[in-house]
This record gives sequence, structure tokens and C-alpha cells, in this order.
Amino acid sequence: MNFILWIIIGLVSGAVAHRVLNSRGGFLGSLVVGLVGALVGGELAHLFNLNVTGSIIDQLVISTGGAVLFLYLWRKLFSKT
Repeated sequence: MNFILWIIIGLVSGAVAHRVLNSRGGFLGSLVVGLVGALVGGELAHLFNLNVTGSIIDQLVISTGGAVLFLYLWRKLFSKT
């Protein structure tokens, strides 16, 4: 069940990150961005000792923030323009 929840959170946070940065991304793109964003956000939360209770809202916020940061950095590093 946790695996399905991770996928749903990844899809939502990836889709929000694509929308925030006005980027294109399909199902798989949103999933990858969201899951990598969850890892990035989780590590940043741990690094800054943020008190995260583990609720679904906390997971969505951390994951979405990490996804936006990841997608922003990805575009800055690998943009051709």
C-alpha cells in the first residue's frame, strides 16, 4: 500500500512542479520528477532538521518543494537556450 501512495504523491508533486515552472511533462515525466523531488525534499528536510510529522500533507509539501527545486535545477543545467 505504501508503494501505491508513493506513486500517487510522486504524480501529484511532479504535476504541480511542471505547472509551477510552466513545463511540459507527461505521466512518466511527472512521476519521475515527483519521486526524485521527494528524495531531494526529504534530504533537505533532514539536513535542515525540519520537524515533519509524516502526514500526507507534509509529504506532499516536501515532495512538491523538492520536485520544483529539482526541475528548476535540471532546466538550468541542461537547457539549450
